[in-house]
Amino acid sequence: MILGVNHVAISVPDMGKALAFYRDLLGFEKAFEISWEEKSDLAEAADKILAVKGTAGDIVTLRADNVLIELFQFKAGGPKAQDPDRPVIDHGFTHLCLAVKDLDKEYDRLKAAGMKFHSPPVQVVPGLRTVYGRDPFGNVIELEEAAGRERPMEPALPG
Repeated sequence: MILGVNHVAISVPDMGKALAFYRDLLGFEKAFEISWEEKSDLAEAADKILAVKGTAGDIVTLRADNVLIELFQFKAGGPKAQDPDRPVIDHGFTHLCLAVKDLDKEYDRLKAAGMKFHSPPVQVVPGLRTVYGRDPFGNVIELEEAAGRERPMEPALPG
């Protein structure tokens, strides 16, 4: 039986920058961290799970009210950078959506901190406003404000 979403994982080239963004700027709290070196017991397990040989890396798990974000920084195994301007319409995971209250305030705060956005906040339909921006590595982060939403995992619109 599927219980629901537990976490989203993001491979990052710089854990310090990732923590500055997701923990310090967005407000997620650190829940767990672990590291492994090549040829260790953890590396053997990671290599099997990931289907990549010779990995080493660091994982930091961050928590919010209803989701965990796992940040991976691989130190071995051959990670490749993604295109930081990858269009949202390309196949694969497209974005992480964060439910917010006072979208304009969050947009202004994050923009002042250097977050790049595709546009200012947009009203999609009455009661739903959203904006897409990018983390320091080009991953798309959506900020979504829905009228009447009390908990982050509630749908944006009734239906």
